[in-house]
Amino acid sequence: MTTRASEPEQTDSTLPAIQSGKQRPKYMQLVDQLIQKVTQGDVRPGEALPSEHQLCETYQLARTTVRNAMQLLEQQGWITRIHGKGSFVSTKPPLPISKTLDIFAFVLPETRTGFYPSLQRSFEQAAALTQNQVLVCCTENKVDAQGNTILQLIDKHVAGVALVPATVLATPAYQIRQLQQHGIPVVFCHREVKGVQAPLLSIPFREVGLLAGQTLLKHGHESVALFSPHRATAAIEYESGLREALSSRGTSCPEPYIFHGPSSQLHPIDYEQDLLATLEAMFKQPDPPTAIFATFDSLAELIYLLLGKMGLRVPDDVSLIGFGGTVRHGAIQSRLSSITVDEVAIGQKAAELLTLMKEGTLPIDSAEVYSMPINMSEGQTLGPAPQK
Repeated sequence: MTTRASEPEQTDSTLPAIQSGKQRPKYMQLVDQLIQKVTQGDVRPGEALPSEHQLCETYQLARTTVRNAMQLLEQQGWITRIHGKGSFVSTKPPLPISKTLDIFAFVLPETRTGFYPSLQRSFEQAAALTQNQVLVCCTENKVDAQGNTILQLIDKHVAGVALVPATVLATPAYQIRQLQQHGIPVVFCHREVKGVQAPLLSIPFREVGLLAGQTLLKHGHESVALFSPHRATAAIEYESGLREALSSRGTSCPEPYIFHGPSSQLHPIDYEQDLLATLEAMFKQPDPPTAIFATFDSLAELIYLLLGKMGLRVPDDVSLIGFGGTVRHGAIQSRLSSITVDEVAIGQKAAELLTLMKEGTLPIDSAEVYSMPINMSEGQTLGPAPQK
């Protein structure tokens, strides 16, 4: 990663020093100062600005910080950059750009269930340590709502955005590029957006399915069903990992034992009747599943209740594994056996990376990938396969 530059002594008596800490991001402070030079007539339209090297020396800034500032000035129409010649003040400079807020935005598909509440809290706590407030935006996992949210965040010119990309439909790259083109850093949580370079805090979805399958096999389960909220990229990876584990024992996960919820519905309760009908059909099969892997804890909780409604005991008649965070709240979730990912660590790391990009010590187009570790929370819904 780029080493953060030491703080400068005052080098220009007519302008304030560029500072760290609670101030605006360094690259935005440089943008402000260069705009001020233009508006005060120190540098006139058509005249050349100092080179990036000279700006680094004058303000004691890292090259990445200066490049971020020049990129934003060009995007806003203040300067024209000519390869091999330098940067020149635009002959038709725009009105002054708006001030950046010391606010990080957290854009989530869900804020009420699963690990999202804990993820949100950890992000807010970590952001507070760097004097950043947090604006939480819920997209209901809809890409159109996410696009409208992003436009509003650009208008407010927030200091950074942590994003769990919407999957209905898949998030288009142009939504995220709009943020980066306006100098707003982005951190992806859980999954990436194809065609965009930004730091990613990745959940290894395939490994989650693999671990679920291996755990069930250890308990003697070879007839396993898979339930996911809808058939997105993550669900395909969960299924791939589960199938890999089962194939190692010479068994499989047949299509009648695969359920993907409707993409138009975010909450399992909205398609409860479909879930119940699917479960009833599965357990009428000659060789019904002895275990179920549900790829989200809230889905696993509803399945737990529906199995009880059908007269099936968990885990005596059928075992149940979910997937969620390490913070286990609620009467059912606290008892649920689940593959877990540390959502608190994800929130903290997202805030840390946004701070580094805000300060200019990490490029906003960094392609760093941080794969978050997974573990098994045994709970009380996992038992040995029943004897036939």
